[in-house]
Amino acid sequence: MRLILLGAPGAGKGTQAEVISEKYNIPTISTGNIIRAALKNGTEMGLKAKAYIDSGRLVPDDVVISIIKDRLAEADCHNGFILDGFPRTIPQAEALDTMNVKIDAALSLEVSDRDIVKRMSGRRVCEKCGCSYHIEYKKPTTDGVCDACGGALVIRKDDEPDTVIDRLDIYHKTTEPLKSYYKNQGKLITVQGQSEVEDTSKLVLATLSEI
Repeated sequence: MRLILLGAPGAGKGTQAEVISEKYNIPTISTGNIIRAALKNGTEMGLKAKAYIDSGRLVPDDVVISIIKDRLAEADCHNGFILDGFPRTIPQAEALDTMNVKIDAALSLEVSDRDIVKRMSGRRVCEKCGCSYHIEYKKPTTDGVCDACGGALVIRKDDEPDTVIDRLDIYHKTTEPLKSYYKNQGKLITVQGQSEVEDTSKLVLATLSEI
């Protein structure tokens, strides 16, 4: 199973990537994680990425693609992989195609912007231990207080409604066009995100079983 995972920020891709990874025993390749690993290991491409990161610039596509290519060549990817966070743009998808990387499907998790804003703006994180809660779906025993350590629960900058809306706008402009790109290749499959994570996972695995 060689899979690209698509979906807006807050759609629950990370959770579903874990479910798929466990089911099929394949690694999740997250762009952020492999760039950090390349930096840590001091690879040639990692050092190139570091120069951009240190200067506060975005790592350009050619560097990201080279790092992805190196990662996909590792032994644990021989039986498949999940790409989460790459490609983000049409040029990146085109570059992936030129690498002759066979992709079985691009799975898009569909969640409305309204629901994503509700999910993310309702999230609260302990400023001491990092435990996560939600004002509707996972309430702490005491409002504003972490059950695990007693720390204060705060809303992260990334979860503030205005920030979430800005991130969604960027997604719709730059990443969402990938759905049409992979649909034209006959590789797009969609799953409607459910209110319960477990229900979404069941739909995801059922859909993938038909590939």
